[in-house]
Amino acid sequence: MDIEDTEACYRAVKSRDRRFDGVFYTGVTSTGIYCRPSCPARTPAQRHVTFHRTAAAAQAAGFRACKRCLPDATPGSPEWDVAADAAGRAMRLVNDGVVEREGVDGLAARVGYTPRHLHRLLTSELGAGPLALARARRAQQARILVETTPMPFADVAFAAGFASIRQFNDTVREVYAATPTQLRERARRSSASRREDAGGTGHVELRLAVRAPYAGREVLRFLAAHLVPGVEAAGPGWYERTLALPHGAGRLRVSLDDAGADAGTGFVGCRLRLQDLRDTGAAVERCRRLLDADGDPVAIDDELSADPAMAALVRRRPGLRVPGGVDGEEVAIRAVLGQQISLAGAISLTAKLVAAYGRPAPAGEEATGADRLFPRAADLAGLDPAMLPMPRARGRALVGLCAALTKGDIPLDRSAERGLVRARLLELPGIGPWTADYVALRALADPDVFLPTDVGVRRALQGLGADPADAARLAVRWRPWRSYALLHLWSTLDLPGATTPATTSATNPLTTCPKET
Repeated sequence: MDIEDTEACYRAVKSRDRRFDGVFYTGVTSTGIYCRPSCPARTPAQRHVTFHRTAAAAQAAGFRACKRCLPDATPGSPEWDVAADAAGRAMRLVNDGVVEREGVDGLAARVGYTPRHLHRLLTSELGAGPLALARARRAQQARILVETTPMPFADVAFAAGFASIRQFNDTVREVYAATPTQLRERARRSSASRREDAGGTGHVELRLAVRAPYAGREVLRFLAAHLVPGVEAAGPGWYERTLALPHGAGRLRVSLDDAGADAGTGFVGCRLRLQDLRDTGAAVERCRRLLDADGDPVAIDDELSADPAMAALVRRRPGLRVPGGVDGEEVAIRAVLGQQISLAGAISLTAKLVAAYGRPAPAGEEATGADRLFPRAADLAGLDPAMLPMPRARGRALVGLCAALTKGDIPLDRSAERGLVRARLLELPGIGPWTADYVALRALADPDVFLPTDVGVRRALQGLGADPADAARLAVRWRPWRSYALLHLWSTLDLPGATTPATTSATNPLTTCPKET
């Protein structure tokens, strides 16, 4: 929504429409606070209201977060989640903690601008510069940890990315008009709060806000069907995997169920175990990417339902998401390994590489089998393709891809334009359109990817009575959400005999890419 259209924004505020939570924020000049559009408090007069694109912009304008609706606890804006422009790319890197690790200069270098130009661009597009955006992110992360874990405040400050306890205390007081102790006490008194035993330093348990409706069971079904032994594990209602993070290793475990039929905010339980608490924010961001937590299900489902061929699928799975990846390089490597073979064959081959070249991961609380980190591209770049257990051409494609990733020629951290990344992938021998588009789908969060030659897509279209030869033409009607239409088609293949993750990974007919040269 364009915040310059103040009439439309104010109508959303008057109707308390939860679909716009996170899309824009409402500043109330008479009270000095800012709220989400669905705040249950009495609607202020229009003359006392201003609108802001981000929580950081509202804070920069001098507003404090509402203690009733907790506006910074909303899912991220779906607009910036899928945007391919420089502001969207920069916002995703800020959320990943790049400013804390590399500074504004590092952020600007990744996006391809000078620091001064990036500041101008972000201020124009988002209402705040990179430092203000990073500060808002730290404040939000700190509030979540204060209210949902018993971590000592010194650990909270460290995990949220603050340089000192004093900076942490000052920021929390300024943003929330409360001390960290007051925030924690209020959370304890609230019947809606959920405070878990964190089980010691490095172990964080929290809830991740997602946009409802959220088809969590379908996300679990997809992840379980594609899981690689050694790196991932799944069971009834849960998924776990290891993580390679900027400061060390870790693991995440999410509890997945369907979240609400109404538009609004649902929650996914998330448990993190980290070697270094400074990776908390990065781990949370990677988890959100994996779950497609910031997707806009209402807008997507409405658009797809306009096509009779897709409407029945949407009604069957409202809020279906596109599972992403926690690491772009891993997605690309797995895509190449899966070329020209079945899903079961790809999983078996990937598991062999994990066993041979993956590093040990910190032990989990339970013996799930997820005990290794996915191999780094640098570890595979120097291999002899002839020694790999795959056809020689695919081995050369894998080693060539890993060499390009190691050199930084193909950035898969969502900092570069998707079209540029796709073009560079296609320049590599053995990487064709299917592989490049699959990487865009899961690593770059492109909402408008379609794979007309995919074996699973063709099978699904046949099941719907459509001609697979017309796949590309049919998909035109599903723009700009063809990625979600693709998942709806793939999900029809999961239904026969798929009752639990254990049976899904072994028996379901899923996708196979065509031969690529």
